[in-house]
Amino acid sequence: MKNLYCKALGINVPILQEVRDHPEANVYTLLIVALLERGVPMTLSEVAERFAEAGVAPAESALHSLRRCKPARAPVYRDGDHYALDPYDEELDLWAFRLGLRPPKVSKPAVLRVQDDLLPGPDIPLTVDELERVWRDQSLYSRSAQRLALAVLDAHGVPMDPSKVVSYVDERARGHMLRTESAEYWRKGAPIRVCNDGRWEIVPGHAALKSARAAVRDRLKQIRRWEAYKPDPATVQANLLAWERERAAHAMELALLHRVLVYGFPVRSPMAVVLIDVNAHELATFVGPELDIARERLGDYDVIGAVDVRSSLQSLDFNPGERRLAELGPPQKSKKLNRSGRTLKITTAMLVRGSCGISRPFGEEKKLEQYLRRGQTTLLRRRLEADAKSLFALYAYGRLHGAVRLRWGFLDQMISVPWVHRDELGLYGLMHQAYDRGLEIEAVIGSAPGWAEPWARAQIYRVEKDLSGYWLLLVDDEGSVVDERDVQLARLVESVC
Repeated sequence: MKNLYCKALGINVPILQEVRDHPEANVYTLLIVALLERGVPMTLSEVAERFAEAGVAPAESALHSLRRCKPARAPVYRDGDHYALDPYDEELDLWAFRLGLRPPKVSKPAVLRVQDDLLPGPDIPLTVDELERVWRDQSLYSRSAQRLALAVLDAHGVPMDPSKVVSYVDERARGHMLRTESAEYWRKGAPIRVCNDGRWEIVPGHAALKSARAAVRDRLKQIRRWEAYKPDPATVQANLLAWERERAAHAMELALLHRVLVYGFPVRSPMAVVLIDVNAHELATFVGPELDIARERLGDYDVIGAVDVRSSLQSLDFNPGERRLAELGPPQKSKKLNRSGRTLKITTAMLVRGSCGISRPFGEEKKLEQYLRRGQTTLLRRRLEADAKSLFALYAYGRLHGAVRLRWGFLDQMISVPWVHRDELGLYGLMHQAYDRGLEIEAVIGSAPGWAEPWARAQIYRVEKDLSGYWLLLVDDEGSVVDERDVQLARLVESVC
């Protein structure tokens, strides 16, 4: 039997005994390893017995620990009494790396070893190259102005005009205390004197000269020591470019997947189901005997999304096999409101209202049961399709932002969702592309767009940087900044020559 978990991850089947002493090993991570090793769902009792065989812990103690470690959290999910892995969950791939089950995706940059040449002694004058290495892009406010001037004069070997000395330091350092009038404040016996023509020159044989040379070379020695531990910049840049290409290729691969959303009623034993083809932006409703057609159509898709997606497909008697599943239920079940322990239960309807601005996202179950019982299929189809469109709006919002919005009373926060991969292009990625290419963004702001004409309310926005020069902002024609969380749809406006 093929191990579908390890096949999806592209790793060899691990052995629990070899991982049990890993620094990242704990009850939960060893549960993941046990599931990867077996390649099929397991009960906690079976996992505990495997722990005992591998010498992790006695079976009884292991079972107690497994029950207490909150095992049903991503990438592990519960299916009845069995626990299984979602092989396409990003967390699983990350744990495989942290546990040493796969190599890093980007090779570690080679350290650029700098040859530790002996530096000249204090009797040898400084060079321009030495000052360039030590001062370039450094703040020299803590350095003596007199010592800075002394180093410049020593490196050039001739008297210099004060303005040229100051200019030389200005061009290299980010700041310093040396000024053209600094000589007025130097004490008698200083290592620098002012010539009759106003130029500065070094007093021959002054003891401070050797001290200045030693200070510069001590700093140079420290810089060399640091550089010995720096990775090769060329390798870092090559790795970065390779990572960006790999990420873009993966994003393209994900964008080509054929996706469908499933909304059925009743949930536990569906008599009617709506399928929304995400790529084609089409929906189809199947009632009663038509469910066989729905099952056939599900086989055409690469990604299937639904609330309680595994239970939903099981109730439809459809085996997803190796297909990707998108869980559209609340990624966070509850929210603690205060110290006294008051807790808010988070529902899908609450997230649709907060994210998409749909006041009544789903119909009343009693009404739907009545339509089904009375055979009012037209009303049933209409209501189910409206509910499915609300679920689609939540799904689209999550794909655009990588999160959904929870708004309840004083709460207004974003919650990350599991149905979008970090490599997929979201709103902020679009904003970066628009800024880099000098393009504008067409976006729908406010409530969820209409199903028939989703871009009907779209407006044009430009992308600018904030005052810090780091964050990107979405700005309208009047110069007002748009709250990115209000964006429902977005795409680049390609320039037309």
